[in-house]
Amino acid sequence: MENSFELIGYFPGVIGQITALHAVYYKEHWGLDQSFEAEVGRELSDFISHFDEKRDGLWCAISGEELAGAIAIIGDRDHPDDARLRWYIVDPECQGRGIGRILIAKAIDFSRKTGYKRIYLWTFQGLDQAQSIYEQNGFSIADERKVEQWGNIIREQQFELVLNPD
Repeated sequence: MENSFELIGYFPGVIGQITALHAVYYKEHWGLDQSFEAEVGRELSDFISHFDEKRDGLWCAISGEELAGAIAIIGDRDHPDDARLRWYIVDPECQGRGIGRILIAKAIDFSRKTGYKRIYLWTFQGLDQAQSIYEQNGFSIADERKVEQWGNIIREQQFELVLNPD
């Protein structure tokens, strides 16, 4: 793959490409079953269908013709001061090129400019590289619990970053 990439927003096929990147990665590395892929596809489709450019953001890193990574911010409709970070992923073949750091910086910058007071995300224990990037950007664990989902028992973690405290 090329060493350069560009960031773009929505493009035709993005739902399928982000879903596929998640499905393949999490099946190969974590053994997650098809319910994970179905959930990503369903929730991502809903996000795109209800996208509000004043509250939501989507950034895709494209390297050549390929999706190298993605991240999204969803304005929490029930808690207007909060934003949820979703679908943060970098293709393993593209890792180590700074794509993940640029994506997270874009999401945080957008959230600050939009006036959100807090960004939160749900992930699970063991994703050390992503957790390191979250922590380097000021996120900390706010909640942790053991759950059975996607064909596995995982330790789910909620990270949060307070942006604009009262």
